[in-house]
Amino acid sequence: MATSADAPLSKTGLYDFHVSNGAKMVPFAGYSMPLSYGSVGAVASHHHVRNSVGLFDVGHMVQSNFRGPTATAFLEWLTPSSLRSLAPYSSTLSVLLNERGGIIDDTVITKHADDAFYVVTNAGRRDRDLAWFKQKLDEWNAGEKARAEGKVEHEVLQDWGLLALQGPKAAQYLQELTSFDLRGLTFGKSAFVPIKGFNLHVARGGYTGEDGFETVEVAQLLSKSPVQLTGLGARDSLRLEAGMCLYGQDLDEDTTPVEAGLTWVIGKDRRETGDFIGAEGVRKHLKEGPPRRRVGLTVDGAPARQGAKIFAPSGGEQIGTVTSGIPSPSLGKNIAMAYVQSGWHKKGTAVEVDVRNRLRSAVLTPMPFVPTRYYRGS
Repeated sequence: MATSADAPLSKTGLYDFHVSNGAKMVPFAGYSMPLSYGSVGAVASHHHVRNSVGLFDVGHMVQSNFRGPTATAFLEWLTPSSLRSLAPYSSTLSVLLNERGGIIDDTVITKHADDAFYVVTNAGRRDRDLAWFKQKLDEWNAGEKARAEGKVEHEVLQDWGLLALQGPKAAQYLQELTSFDLRGLTFGKSAFVPIKGFNLHVARGGYTGEDGFETVEVAQLLSKSPVQLTGLGARDSLRLEAGMCLYGQDLDEDTTPVEAGLTWVIGKDRRETGDFIGAEGVRKHLKEGPPRRRVGLTVDGAPARQGAKIFAPSGGEQIGTVTSGIPSPSLGKNIAMAYVQSGWHKKGTAVEVDVRNRLRSAVLTPMPFVPTRYYRGS
């Protein structure tokens, strides 16, 4: 979201809840969001989520419903995903692409029925995404298919809450609050679940790499021990350890899903003949190989941050750039995500990274850096 330096920050519905729980609030994507709580630092919060369970407010994200007889076809035009074959109450990561095949935003799409989808997009791309949705929806609804089979409506769910309960103890904690058997809700599935008098839309997923649930409403109910309120600081380190992208750092409109290592979101049945926006640019990279690729790095000595340049060994040419980097709390190593020229992207390749004007040795490392623990059934 493009905002001027003096523009007022938006607040999620939990702003007062955060402040009353000692949150340090910071600007993020046009919102005032919790960085941490009380005296609990980001590293301690990170470890708590890895070992127990944490609760994140992600209510700043944009939630939408798309409904109508041609909703599936419309969203398959907007994205390269195979939504036709997606089972009801299943979710998939996807991408909105521009005409060149660059990523406008990454998104999670949940199919409720063939004519009804719930879509979550990033707060920082709110203006761009909503304008894109309107432009393309107007084009679609004026087209032959919509005129013949029915139009699509877009509803933005303004002021809806969205929470993420994440960690290895998330399921055990949530199960104590509901009669719904969560063992039947595997990774990527969702359901409407009765929880203490509320009927909540619960999706099993996790941007942290841990098993978890993203639930609408009820922060008070979900924030009892052992759940720990968790802010943006820990969320960033958790997602990077899990090898997940942050839009604006690791993804942008000049990056295709093939370059980003997200080829898997492109439906196999759509790679050759799928009629989606940006298909030509995507197919070019699929057939010829992309000019650069997203990779993981472990860096010696000091953490490489966003913008750090990557060089061939022994002072060779620049071959890439770091997009995200941290000291990993779980591994005790410096890890980073980067883009490097194709040919330099193989795991185990030695490179050098310029960290504060000093070349540091680094090795290309497979992602995720920390194994994910998503629940896929017993």
